[in-house]
Amino acid sequence: MPRKIVARRSAIHGNGVFAVAPIAKGERIVEYKGLRRTHAEVDADDTGDIESGHTFLFTLNDEYVIDANYEGNIARWINHSCDPNCEAVLEEDDGDDRRRDRVFIEAIRDIAPGEELSYNYGITLEERHTPELKRIWACRCGAPDCTGTMLQPKRKRAGGRGKKKGRGKAGR
Repeated sequence: MPRKIVARRSAIHGNGVFAVAPIAKGERIVEYKGLRRTHAEVDADDTGDIESGHTFLFTLNDEYVIDANYEGNIARWINHSCDPNCEAVLEEDDGDDRRRDRVFIEAIRDIAPGEELSYNYGITLEERHTPELKRIWACRCGAPDCTGTMLQPKRKRAGGRGKKKGRGKAGR
């Protein structure tokens, strides 16, 4: 693919990724790359703990996480938005090696040159969503329907008990 994106400072947060050429709806833009680690390895490490509000961890499946702190690429700089122009798409490996599953960022609408790329992180945390956690994981996307947080809403199962897990990036 021709180089259609660059990283630079973002009005949303820190660094961002911007289109430098038109990107068509449905186009696969970039793979989210990084070191494959088990959830246990990540839990034992303090990189990107939930209190920081910043991590480059992407949940790949129930066994592995992509850790873009190591071997990461430009995709780690794509910011969250409540009104995104991209989505993260999981491509499962044809074999049994779940470490080989991959995540790609694809356009969900046409993107013009100069426009910042974004997707909804859908961050899921087992912890209760306290006001402090919502502050830590605050959203700064500026969308008219911004939820104010990157945290995925908790869902209740039938009967009003338990929590349903979402999917997506482990945070930024």
